[in-house]
Amino acid sequence: MASLIDAIDVKRKTFFEFDNAPYVCLEAEVSTPTARGGQTLVRLKMRNLVTRAVFDKTFKASDKFKDPDLQTVPASYLYSDGDGSHFMDQDTFETLTLSEDMIGDALDFLIEGAIIELHKFNGNPIGIELPTHVELDVTYTEPGARGDTASGSVTKPAKLETGIEIRVPLFIKTGEKVRVSTEKREFAGRA
Repeated sequence: MASLIDAIDVKRKTFFEFDNAPYVCLEAEVSTPTARGGQTLVRLKMRNLVTRAVFDKTFKASDKFKDPDLQTVPASYLYSDGDGSHFMDQDTFETLTLSEDMIGDALDFLIEGAIIELHKFNGNPIGIELPTHVELDVTYTEPGARGDTASGSVTKPAKLETGIEIRVPLFIKTGEKVRVSTEKREFAGRA
């Protein structure tokens, strides 16, 4: 039997099962009553790992959650087509397909062969976790002109191999590899 987690013990980044779905806690706030006999409440900002929906819910401190049957496995990105995005589980070499809803905007950072963390709930794929930074080739950017810093803006647009467009410093040229933050969707340095 799965172990139980008390609501008061749920902290940020804790995984738990609620209403037969896996969740991750984004924020936890405990409010202790000042009056006698009042109940301690826990307000959780939580994300459903299947639907990606985020919402707030308040629980009693004594409420219990099941530990979800979650697995995180390394997988490599193969390709995307009309059926979804296809990944190869690096442990079992099984091909797993995730729908567009499960992927979100992650395709902006995925190139063939990229290794990511794939989340499975009860053995079925439900989503992916990108690395913090990815390295992508700049497919097009205008040459930076000398003295082009008068406006105070020392960046220029650059199109990357996945199709995403970010702002890069003037010294970056077409054909270079850059590090991109997947969380902030911005330039993080030369690769």
